[in-house]
Amino acid sequence: MTTITLDKKKETKKVPVKGMMDNVMEQFNSASDQINLHPNIRKILSITNNEILVNFPVKMDNGDVEVFTGYRVQHNNALGPYKGGLRYHPTVDIDAARALAMWMTWKTSLAGLPYGGAKGGIKIDPSKYSQSELERITRRFAFALADNIGPEHDIPAPDVNTNSQTMAWIADTYMSMRTPAERTANQHVVTGKPDGAGGLEGRDRATGYGVYLSIKLWYEKNNKSLDGKKFIVQGFGNVGYWASHFLEKDGAIMVGVEDASGSIFNQKGIKVDNLFKYSGINNGSIIDFPGAEPVEKEKFFGLECDICIPAALGNQITVENAPIIKAKLIAEGANGPTNVEGEKILLERGINIIPDILCNSGGVIGSYFEWLQNRNGELWQLDEVMEKLYKKLKESFNKVHEYSKRESMDMRTAAYCIAIKRIEKAYIQRGIFP
Repeated sequence: MTTITLDKKKETKKVPVKGMMDNVMEQFNSASDQINLHPNIRKILSITNNEILVNFPVKMDNGDVEVFTGYRVQHNNALGPYKGGLRYHPTVDIDAARALAMWMTWKTSLAGLPYGGAKGGIKIDPSKYSQSELERITRRFAFALADNIGPEHDIPAPDVNTNSQTMAWIADTYMSMRTPAERTANQHVVTGKPDGAGGLEGRDRATGYGVYLSIKLWYEKNNKSLDGKKFIVQGFGNVGYWASHFLEKDGAIMVGVEDASGSIFNQKGIKVDNLFKYSGINNGSIIDFPGAEPVEKEKFFGLECDICIPAALGNQITVENAPIIKAKLIAEGANGPTNVEGEKILLERGINIIPDILCNSGGVIGSYFEWLQNRNGELWQLDEVMEKLYKKLKESFNKVHEYSKRESMDMRTAAYCIAIKRIEKAYIQRGIFP
């Protein structure tokens, strides 16, 4: 555990800052207490099944060799193959991978999918490498992981700073290591692939659509409309863009956006597609967008709005900024964006939270559809995909909302209770070997 120093009224005091693993364990233990989880099953779910760390060399464009560190943590597979993304980011480490893998276990269980949870990635800043270098890094990482992933064992997907191209490289590398007869049968070793390489139409928007639909369903449950509601979004990548796109189509107004380059605000509204086009020609940055004013990073979460969508990294809403949040609804597009201390403040202030394992589950549901499509040799059309996605997401939302109301608890605890109960049932029915 690290600490930060705060200067308040000229006094200095140490405030503990918890990592993502601390947060996920507190959330898990709180829900486990609520459902009186069997102590033996609690022991099993408190630890990961497998943790893979690989160091691998890659030749750079200039001929130099760099050594990279990659991770894959497989938390639990009681319900089916491990499932979870691979991210490329300087913050990737074993602690983060463990926490993210556990969240994936709860997410796939809550969605009713035949999957367990895994996560991983490479500790790297991809912006510092060329496209050809990233391809070699990815293929070498896939080669190192090859014995630990597979279409019926562990199925990676895109995450932070990875995309359909990354998945295509991994799939191609993995299949090239198989016999000719095995190659077609292993196409679904990863999901989130490009359309032409076995990908699913609509997979690009599935996570963002799920965030939007969760917000829409929450408003419907409270007999309100999205029309005219103002929202801010942290992270304007794939998830943030598509969530904003669908919200705007339903009458909501985007007033604030933050990405790694900075924060912008316009109380009258920022057109989603205009900002998306601008960032596309501005090296992916929103900074200096002509339709908005810059905002200090420390003030972003305190902007006037109805809805706040953290869709970037974990531990963004904390004890430091939770008191200034003005939104009445937090929709977690990222994994673990709100830490435990920050959440307590939000709940005490009457601010509602749609938890990550529900709110951003559209991505893994879309991945399941792609996996099925490849497995069965089918091709699904976009309208069919979106219809199936809507049905699955609405079913999950209704379960969590009803459980939350029935048991008088917040939605995160309700979501955890439902997810953990499903895994507990599997262990009770199957027994524990030997």
